[in-house]
Amino acid sequence: MFMRRPTIPDSEPRVLDVERAEAALMEHYARLVRLVYVTLPRSLGRHRRVLAAHGLVQRALPRRRVVVPGQRPVAGRPEGATDGYRALRVRVLRAARDQEARPGRFPGTGSRWPARPALPAVWGLRVFPQSGGAEELALDRALAETAWPVRAAVALLVLDGLSPDGAARVLRETGVGEPGEAVAAARRLAATEGSRTPAAGGPAGAAPAGTEPPPPTADASGPASVLLAPEFDPCLLRARPTDLLRRRQRVRSAVTAVLLAVCVGGVAVSLPDAAGDRAADGRPRQTARATAAELLRRTPADVWADTSRVDFTAWPARGGRTADRPLLERALRAWSDPAWPGRRSTEAGAAYTGSGRAPRLLFAGNVDGRAVVVLHDDLTLVRYSEPLRGDGGPELVSSLTDGADVTTAAAVVVSRASGSVRLLLAPWIAEAGTRDLLAPDTPSRDVPRSANGLTGPVPVPSAVGDCGTWPVVQLRSSSRIVEKHAFLLTDLGGLSPVHLTYMPPPTPGERPRPPREATGPQALLGWARTACRLEGLRGQGVRAVNHWVFAQQELPERAGQATWVCARADTWRGPGRVEYLFLGPGTGPARPAGVRKNTAECSRFGQDVLADVGWRAPSGSSYLLAAGSRSVTRVKASGPVRATADGRFLAVRAAASRGTDAQVTGRLTEGAPVRAPR
Repeated sequence: MFMRRPTIPDSEPRVLDVERAEAALMEHYARLVRLVYVTLPRSLGRHRRVLAAHGLVQRALPRRRVVVPGQRPVAGRPEGATDGYRALRVRVLRAARDQEARPGRFPGTGSRWPARPALPAVWGLRVFPQSGGAEELALDRALAETAWPVRAAVALLVLDGLSPDGAARVLRETGVGEPGEAVAAARRLAATEGSRTPAAGGPAGAAPAGTEPPPPTADASGPASVLLAPEFDPCLLRARPTDLLRRRQRVRSAVTAVLLAVCVGGVAVSLPDAAGDRAADGRPRQTARATAAELLRRTPADVWADTSRVDFTAWPARGGRTADRPLLERALRAWSDPAWPGRRSTEAGAAYTGSGRAPRLLFAGNVDGRAVVVLHDDLTLVRYSEPLRGDGGPELVSSLTDGADVTTAAAVVVSRASGSVRLLLAPWIAEAGTRDLLAPDTPSRDVPRSANGLTGPVPVPSAVGDCGTWPVVQLRSSSRIVEKHAFLLTDLGGLSPVHLTYMPPPTPGERPRPPREATGPQALLGWARTACRLEGLRGQGVRAVNHWVFAQQELPERAGQATWVCARADTWRGPGRVEYLFLGPGTGPARPAGVRKNTAECSRFGQDVLADVGWRAPSGSSYLLAAGSRSVTRVKASGPVRATADGRFLAVRAAASRGTDAQVTGRLTEGAPVRAPR
């Protein structure tokens, strides 16, 4: 008679010996290191995050037997290996959590990083994973803005393929008080980044909650494919030297300790610049991750004419100091080191420091008494400048330029003075001029520029509220990339000028066209009445502004025709701001008719709009006017003023005080509602 072996309930814990734990660590070492690397805080920098991930996993091996929460083992796998991975996963996640709670300190030691953490460490090199693309950078930035429980939940859901319940169970074992909220936030982040599995309740074929799933495949989509990229692999590394000058200054004082460590251990022991990783105020800081001038990427001079990607990546390195290594090193150090002591300004949405990958050199030269270096760090445009002599200190400006194109990558502000700027023009610009947007009948005037593309002083709009003129730059692209493509740029105080476009009023029977360049007579006349409204967009990281005439309305009492405009400002970050404007008969300035922020209205994704305004006729009578886009079939006013009109226009008598409080709504062709801004 055979005795059946009793089963272990799912809730009953088991004991794991050290030998099995070591076997599990060796088998799943790369997987555990990647899991920890993804969850560690980004403030460590990629070099230290790599070393921390390896160190935490290596120190996760228990000194004695460890208790594993009882869970059903994975079919087809040795029970010990499954238990070992599960136990080690909880231990390394707890260690990563401690690192988040005690920034700047190495878990388990109570000492800060400069105090020589335990192995592994590297002498004379900085190591980091291979550089990824825009998707990897976007996901890493998104993870950097989240708390540790959310990062851990993303790693468990995507890398380990756990179900939401399984991920919540692991987080609870690591000490997270509200694991459900962390998992929900992780699923939202994964869905935002294009994931199809977490949002659906876990990946297809996922193992039961709490068990060890098979690793994600290389062809997974969304965050799974991104987290499997080399950007997030701390076992596939690149190496670069540390700051050689700083290391040389300390080598005499460190030589004794180095020789002793080499003789005794035969291994590398420490970072050469660890003692210099503390700023003057005593706070730890990240040192430069890529400061060798040879690592700068440089685009050949004629690439822009033979590529389908005409943006900052096609700019060649220009200027008289592109071979000045000390200047380039100072610019790179300023961009790479968060504790750089110079003056730093970051435009809306831009990165504060470099990502660790070598940026592209666009310009290096002397401009208006300062040495200027312009870099492009994948998604970010960077300008470093320092005085050639006399007073003044170095400055660094960074601006987000994600998705730049032939127009928005056409110019960069390299020098700014009172009332003027100097621009560095793209190599594909064939003609450059300046004109006053408030004087549409005045022709443009040529702008002088050097062989390197550097213009002379170009007038810019006043920043003190004076709107007597509104200077803009009119550029035309070379026929080598596009024929007769002229466009307008205006300065709003940023590193890159703002692109101005125009959409004419709709034509019955014709489909609406996308925005066109604002260089034609009709576009210039329209912008002449709305240009001064651009002042409210200064310093907001605006990429382009479109002037869309969405309706033209015949006014009561035969007072003429009014024009309704939606001025949409698109930012580099993505969110848009729209301002509805009412242009009465004549040539006077536009009147505001409502503002909405963070909206898709007046874009290709929000073409159905409605606006209203109070208007006084020449006779002195007051009216409430409203107009909608072509899909509006009915307009209704409620509140102090009650009226309804078929079609897309409404004009009703109303006291001035009551008209401003009216609520105006519309109905679209398919029956959906649309509401005017208040």
